[in-house]
Formats: sequence, C-alpha cells, structure tokens
Amino acid sequence: MSAAQRTLGFLKDVFIPVPPVKAIGTAEKFTGISEGDSIGSSVPEFFDEKKKGVEYTVAEANAEDVTKEFEEYSQGHTHRMLSNRQLQLIALSGTLGVGMFVNTSKTLTLCGPLSLVLGCIFWSIPVLIVNISCGEMVVHLPIPSPFISLAERCIDEAFGFMAGWNFWVLQGSLVPFEMTLFNSLIHYWRDDFSAAIPFALILVLYFFINLSNVKYYGEFEFYLGMTKIILAIGMILFVFFTMLGANPLHDRYGFRYWETPMVEYIGTGANGRFQGFLASVIAYTFLIAGPEYISMCASEVKNPRAVLPNAYKSVFYRIAIFFVGCAIATGTCVSYDNATLLAAINNGAPGAGSCAFTVAMKNLNIKVLPDIVNVVLMLASLSGGNSFVYCTSRTLYGMAIDGKAPRFFSHCNKGGVPIYSVLAALCWGCLSFLQLGEGASVVLSWIINLVTASQLLNYMIILAVYLQFLKCLKAQGIDREDFIFKGWWQPYQAWFGIFIIICMLGAQGYYVFLPDSWNVPSFLFSYIMIFIDVGLFVGWKVIKRTKFISPHEADLVTGMDEVNAHERYLESIGELKPMAKKSWKGKIVNLFFGF
Repeated sequence: MSAAQRTLGFLKDVFIPVPPVKAIGTAEKFTGISEGDSIGSSVPEFFDEKKKGVEYTVAEANAEDVTKEFEEYSQGHTHRMLSNRQLQLIALSGTLGVGMFVNTSKTLTLCGPLSLVLGCIFWSIPVLIVNISCGEMVVHLPIPSPFISLAERCIDEAFGFMAGWNFWVLQGSLVPFEMTLFNSLIHYWRDDFSAAIPFALILVLYFFINLSNVKYYGEFEFYLGMTKIILAIGMILFVFFTMLGANPLHDRYGFRYWETPMVEYIGTGANGRFQGFLASVIAYTFLIAGPEYISMCASEVKNPRAVLPNAYKSVFYRIAIFFVGCAIATGTCVSYDNATLLAAINNGAPGAGSCAFTVAMKNLNIKVLPDIVNVVLMLASLSGGNSFVYCTSRTLYGMAIDGKAPRFFSHCNKGGVPIYSVLAALCWGCLSFLQLGEGASVVLSWIINLVTASQLLNYMIILAVYLQFLKCLKAQGIDREDFIFKGWWQPYQAWFGIFIIICMLGAQGYYVFLPDSWNVPSFLFSYIMIFIDVGLFVGWKVIKRTKFISPHEADLVTGMDEVNAHERYLESIGELKPMAKKSWKGKIVNLFFGF
C-alpha cells in the first residue's frame, strides 16, 4: 500500500462516520420494564459484596457471540477504553485549574484569609451533595450524558432539552476561558506577539488530541493532570516550609498574615465582613466542580460499574486536600493587603504575576521558582481547555442521540470519536479571539459571570433530576439497597443542596443592585442564563407539547443492554473485576495519581 493510500485511509477513518449497528440512549425504543430488566439494572452479581468468592459467569453464550455483540454496540458509537487511572486524573483535571491559584489570590484581597477558607468549605458542601446524588444515578445507568438523559426520562422531555443546552453552554464557554488564560500566562514573560498566534496553535492541538482515540486523550490528560497535582502539593509544601523559616530570608512568618482574618468588603463592620465571606463563596461557585466531568466519561469508561464509584468517592478527599489546602496556603503566604499583590491585580499583571504564591516567592527573594510555577500553570490551562472540549463534545453527542440536537452530531468515526460534535466544541475556542478587541481581564470577567450562573443552574438541575429519580425507583419497586453506589441521608441532602444553590443563584450578582452600582453587562452575564433556560424549557414544551413523566412510566432501563454487553465481553476475556482492595499506602497513591 502506497503512502498516499495509507493517508487516504487514515483520513477516512478519522473524518468519515461509521453507521451504527445498534441504537443506544433514548433513541432506542423503550418498550417497558420487564422483571429481568429491573433486577439486572441494579447490581451485577460479580460486584455483590455478599457473594465474594462465588464463581460468576456473565453469560452462557460462547465467546464469539459475546464479542460480536460487543462490536455491534461499539460500531458507530463511542468506545469504552478509559481506564480507572485515566478517569481519576480526567476528573481531577476538570476540577483543578489555573483559577485555583490565580482567582483565589484576587478573592483573598477582598475577603481576608479566614473568609477565603470558610467560603471554600461552605461551597464544598453543596458540591459534595451534587457529587453523591449524581454518582448514584450515573453508576446505576452509565450511558452518554447520563444526568441529561435522565432529566428527560424522569421529569420531562423539555426539561432534558433545557438541561442539555445549559450544560453545553457551560462547558463550551470554558474553552475560550482557558485559552485566554493560557495567552495571559505567556505574557508573563513577553508581550511582543499577537494573541491570535497562541490561540490558533492551541485550537490545532485540541483538534488533534480530541480527534484521536479516547484512550490517547485519556493518556494525555493523565500526564497533564499529574502536573496539576504536583503543583498543588508543591505550593502547599512551599508555604509549610517557608512559614517555618526555610527561605532565603530565614523569616519564620507563620500565621502572621492572619492577624486580620476577615476583611470588610463593600460595607463596614459585620455587614462588610459578611459581604467579604459572600465574595469568597461566589468565587468558589466558579472554581469548585467535579461530578459533572466524571459523568461525561460514563459511556467511555471501561468496566464502569466497578470504576465509577471509586472516582466519585475520591472527589470529597480531593476537594478537602487541594481546594481547602490551597485556600489555607494562599492566605498564609501573603497578606491580603500586600502592595505587590494589589498592584499586580489592579494592573492586570499577566499569568503567575498576580498569583499569591509567586508574590510570596518574590517577597522571600526566591528566584527561578516563579517561572517554574508559570510553566506548570500553562500546562494546567492547556489541560483544562482540553477537558472542556471533551465534555462539550460529549454533551452534544449525548443530546444528538436523544434527539435534542441535530442527529449528525451523534455520528462517530471508526475510533469511536463523535467528530462533528468535537468540531462544534472547537468552535467555542474561536470566542477567545475577542481578546484581540478587548482586554484579557474583560473577556475573562464576562466568561466567569456567564459560567457561574450556568454552573449553579446545572447543579440545581442535577439535584432536581435526582429527587425525581428517587420517586421513580420507589414507584417501580427498585431497591436502592442493591445499588453499588448509594448516597446517604437522601432525599434530605438533595433538598438542602437545592436550597443553598437557589440562594447562591440569586446572590451571585447581588452587587449590581447596590446603590450606584447598576451595570447592564454585569446583570446580563450574571442572570441571563436563568431567562434563557426558562425560554428553552417553555419553548420546547410548547412546540413539542411534551408531558411530565409519571414515576411509574419513567425509563430507567434503556442503555443497560449496552453496559451488560460490555461486561459480558470483559468477562469473556477475563477482565471483569471489581476494584482491588488497597492498603492505606495504595489508597493514598490512588487518591493522588489514580493507580
């Protein structure tokens, strides 16, 4: 075969979609729940802790039939090729970003060190509630865009339409956000170049990564995710040792900068300190995420009902260690009113220039390290944007399967990549070119306000779907005790989470209503997604004349056939195994690095 023929064959495999043999998702006709379905959709016998040691056979069919069934489900759809370690780091990559190091520094100047930590802890509570609730649904039914599909199945088709497009906007708008951040990080060293150059190069890189097989995407994110973990741990250790005097100045500064723990913001006295705390909470509503990124990988994870529970459980520890740990470190290494930090923020210092850690390094006469931090932040930004391209494309892919987006977005190439959805996701990156006409800080501010509202709405949607999911389980006689992953104190946790999220949805742009503070762009970017979501719901409901789903009629089964076929195939090749029990050392390694 000549080089030209090989090239044409490669291009065909990448850009020409493969017709599916079997339907998945709600596009597959739901004909009702049989007794076998309702039982088989909860816990595979192989993962039942009560039956450990019992020899288990997934199917009596021969290996050839099992392989054929597996290949039929794979053709024209995404492929289950992400391993546990890749999933763990993908989930972390979508959570840890440049914002945790740079945005928190700006927030510190508004609220003080104690308010920064308290705001982080406070917002971690609803995020963990969403994580537990979303995890229960996704582990039960690991299908494309699971919580979006269940929104349609459990509540209303129009609700699913609204949920899908809200999440698509949320993920898509983060692509240009990370690209703009990346350009800002380059400007830390020099600014004698056009921003269009890095933007174009990043888009090309994202193009090649996301059009490759998902296992290569997972490998790329695995190693970039490692750099984020190393940076976060490194910054925490940097503060720990330098506060004890291990620095060129031998300055044992300890908790010196906590002398004013809560700073007055906008108001004075207790009111001002409360608004400082509120500013911290609002900042973390943008920064802390996690469960939705795991969910978007559900249809491409190998052995999902064994791997996904471990990924969801690790979210709590990672938030506690990385976010809370970095919040404490940020407030410890530099004062909230440090002149260098304030000047960097007010002057829009690029990249790591406005990061509290790099300011502390310069104050302590530590050389080189600030440049290293900026390099790792660049890798973190690159990884973040790549993750958002992936999530954006898989969201659109899932909606197309369910009929909520044009059908051609569900077309996959030979490698199981939804090529047209990936191309649509990359189009979001073109918004980064807005920086050519506006300053980077202005563009980032617009995107942050838009994303904050969309994220709050997305969390509220997930919890609303979960509450209805519980009703559907009860109505159909499905026992949650048989689930592999089950939340506790439900539905009370979910209701409490919704209450906090609604409060924050109203409060996240409150400053525009203060005297002499009205600003139309700020109001629109803070609240416009609420009106858009309502319009999407009402519009689809009126046009399609949809009806609310009765709990007895909710489809909690469709898509399980593909999962069962995948598990039968893994069993036939000897790879259907529960997660191995780990020692305490193994658990620590798994927590940080996914092994």
